[in-house]
Amino acid sequence: MSVTEHAPAIIAVLRAEDASAYGPVVRTLVDNGIGGIELTMSTPGTLDQFEHVRSEAPEGAQIGLGTVTTVEQVWRADALEVDFIVTPTTDSGVIAAAVEAGIPIYPGGLTPTELWSGWSAGATAVKIFPASLFGPEYLAHLRGPFPDIEVVPSGGVGLAEAEAWIRAGASSVSVGGPLLGDALRGGDLGALAARCAQFVDAVNKGRSAR
Repeated sequence: MSVTEHAPAIIAVLRAEDASAYGPVVRTLVDNGIGGIELTMSTPGTLDQFEHVRSEAPEGAQIGLGTVTTVEQVWRADALEVDFIVTPTTDSGVIAAAVEAGIPIYPGGLTPTELWSGWSAGATAVKIFPASLFGPEYLAHLRGPFPDIEVVPSGGVGLAEAEAWIRAGASSVSVGGPLLGDALRGGDLGALAARCAQFVDAVNKGRSAR
């Protein structure tokens, strides 16, 4: 598997009562400009449904596995040929396993020590989680000692925050509830498509303002 150089501009984090809800939502997201789809291990049935969801997804999507917390789960992800892995923590063993397998990985961290540890261990980008605790100005402070670090904020990232994080230099944003709304519970997919357009526009505005 080839390692992607950068995270998708927007990663949609899908948490559902069951993985059977993924399909129509994934198609709507990808059809409306969301390039990264994170299917979470905390959703029952994710591993069983992964290959089916990917085969049904529109071309060009990066479909990854999230909430990965063990080396064994990395091996399972490798067998499924996922496009990327997301973790909630900075676990050196998990990062090393993903790097060895050639899978892009976005480990979660909050402190400078955690974020640098993940980055220096070979992460494609480090996930600031939960991002809402500090906000985009935190990235400006990180840029001082770590000018080249690639950052993906996650947790509490809404429309305004997405634009602000990208403007501050984040390579991507990871978005859950503010984008998905009630779509995974049978909500209106037309409304989801409209929210996708708003988030794509916010990211584009953030990049234009750099």
